[in-house]
Amino acid sequence: MLRRKFLGVLGAAGVGVALGKSAHAAGNKHFEGYPGSFGVLFDATRCIGCRRCEAGCNQVNGLPAPTKPFDDLSVLDGKRRTDAKTYTIVNRYDNIPGSAGPVFRKNQCQHCLEPACASSCFVRAFTKTSNGAVTWDGSVCVGCRYCMIACPFEIPTFEYDEPLTPRIMKCTMCYPQITSGLLTVPGCVGSCPVEALVFGKRTDLINIARSRIQAFPGRYLNQIYGEHEMGGTNWLYVSGVPFKEIGLREDLGVTPAPELTSGALAAVPLVAGLWPVLLTGVYAINKRKEKIAGEEKQQAVAAAVAKAEAEAKAKLDKAKADAEAEKKSAIEREVKKALEEAAKAPNEEGA
Repeated sequence: MLRRKFLGVLGAAGVGVALGKSAHAAGNKHFEGYPGSFGVLFDATRCIGCRRCEAGCNQVNGLPAPTKPFDDLSVLDGKRRTDAKTYTIVNRYDNIPGSAGPVFRKNQCQHCLEPACASSCFVRAFTKTSNGAVTWDGSVCVGCRYCMIACPFEIPTFEYDEPLTPRIMKCTMCYPQITSGLLTVPGCVGSCPVEALVFGKRTDLINIARSRIQAFPGRYLNQIYGEHEMGGTNWLYVSGVPFKEIGLREDLGVTPAPELTSGALAAVPLVAGLWPVLLTGVYAINKRKEKIAGEEKQQAVAAAVAKAEAEAKAKLDKAKADAEAEKKSAIEREVKKALEEAAKAPNEEGA
């Protein structure tokens, strides 16, 4: 069994034990998505690789500026993936058979109908919202990073450079901004100059995709990627070249992540039961270590302050003693000088 699949089995099993329910029950019936949920349709035949979607995402999410500016298209010379500072990227695919030129594809969280990240998270840090987005709650996350292993699209990333409060970072389909009224469409969609991205209800997007395929059968493959893959996603794709040629996996099948792991629970009951306990223990140990480290830091600061105060007092006492000694020495010099002058006076008068 592949490492990713094996760990996926353990993760889904851990969910069942931690929540007091069988993970198998979650896989008995395929969840077809919330009625009226939203999504995004990406048309690979329209994308020109301008990276404006990256810039729009960066701006509305307040992400750090990239090393190279967004108008520098030299980054397309190599394949990239999302990271803790980048929610979405565009890649260029050259020399595709049957294509007259390069094809571009945008990559971000697929917002699966039944997310593998959510099914593998025993503390329910991930939520499939009713509007279609998959979100993450840092207040309950224990930092196990199991979601990174479980996701078949390799999307969740970890802030390794943030030592105190690292987060799991990924595209949220601009859920916070849209639900608060700051945006009406995701930042990437609003920034696209060629309408390669369409935001709307998932059912409407599927109809739009089918209409394009029917209207231009020579331009598009007769397939909507994400309609059924891994049980379906809220991020959909249409393309004029095979999806594998633009970096999308075609080996995932149509079975949702929870169903893939449910059948193996009987084979690993002990390990599955211990998994959440183990991670909870690791979490407790880490918290204990943080507390001890905090106390040690406070003690170290107090000791440093006391040492600094003692050194300052010693320097002040020495300065005072030096000043007194100098003052005494100056007085003695003046007295000696006065006596010498007084002694000289009678001699001068006799002369």
